[in-house]
Amino acid sequence: MKLAEIAVLIGTRKGLFVARANPKREQFALEGPYLAGYEIQRAFLDPRHGGTVAYAAAHHPVWGIHIYRSTDAGRSWHSLAEVPRHGDDDTADSLRTIWSLAPGPAESPDTIYAGIEPPGLFVSTDRGEGWRRLDAFHTQPAAEHWHPAKGGCAVHSIHVHGQRLYCALAAGGVYRSDDAGASWQACNKGVRAPYLPEAEPVAGHNDHTLRMHPADPDRLYRQSHTGTWRSDDGGRSWVEITEGLPSDFGYALAIDPVDPDVLFTIPEDSSDFRATVDGRLRVYRTRDAGAHWQALTEGLPQRHCYVTVLRDGLAGDGLDPLGLYFGTSSGHVFHSRDRGDHWLPLPAILPPVLSVDAGSVAR
Repeated sequence: MKLAEIAVLIGTRKGLFVARANPKREQFALEGPYLAGYEIQRAFLDPRHGGTVAYAAAHHPVWGIHIYRSTDAGRSWHSLAEVPRHGDDDTADSLRTIWSLAPGPAESPDTIYAGIEPPGLFVSTDRGEGWRRLDAFHTQPAAEHWHPAKGGCAVHSIHVHGQRLYCALAAGGVYRSDDAGASWQACNKGVRAPYLPEAEPVAGHNDHTLRMHPADPDRLYRQSHTGTWRSDDGGRSWVEITEGLPSDFGYALAIDPVDPDVLFTIPEDSSDFRATVDGRLRVYRTRDAGAHWQALTEGLPQRHCYVTVLRDGLAGDGLDPLGLYFGTSSGHVFHSRDRGDHWLPLPAILPPVLSVDAGSVAR
């Protein structure tokens, strides 16, 4: 298959927008809003179908919660009949929010996963037509440590590599399964959590983001409430890599699928002031797995810019050189086609951005 275009799915508080460009990524054209009026908490292009299949989790205060699917790279969307929920009713105890959608393993192209609030992990093997709860995730002993954080208690990050699953909760921590969800282990050793009563808690951590490197599933990065962390052994232990960043707080992380040692993040001031540090919009990059950090600022505002970039608001497109994209609470979207060395804004001011996903579409 030949690369036809790059598509960037931008989920906002008022609908879904799609920015498209040719493979050179020289100029983007903006489409939308699709699903106008809905909050798009998460949307992604499925790489297992050449980028032609996409999913979006949509929320509306009147029309409810839905999952939409596209089979033409995001040009049209169709609501699916079922959503993942704990019960058969429409109450908040069954489903309050769909926080995450993620593709399953490459060998199972019709499998997708979903994480919800109240905390729940679900799988679909028919492209979202039906959903099954992974009960072993909920009955593991560490579940007794889950508790609501300021933003609720939800499964917000899911990563899959063959039979291995990782997921993260706010507030609950990071978990791993090596048998497609039949059993689970907590993966929080070494991560500071001074807001919990135990000195070395097994679970209960307030995690903001989890990323797994697709070429090395033992290499993980997490943005916790107390800093940025790396694991080299599949989550069994963690080392802090916050030194060199301007704060220990933030949400967004993005990896380079070619190089496990490359990571991007956008720090925020603090849990009390959740906006860019010193009013400067800076993307930080490490090329040595967090030993050193470099601020990337070319093309980004460096004065009086106080915005938030949420956990799914920063993404790469997987090309070489890597293209990067992020959206802000002010509705601005920036893109780079050279691994963050230079940035350009999309010529639009959108509603507040909740999520960004980028990928290639094959012809």
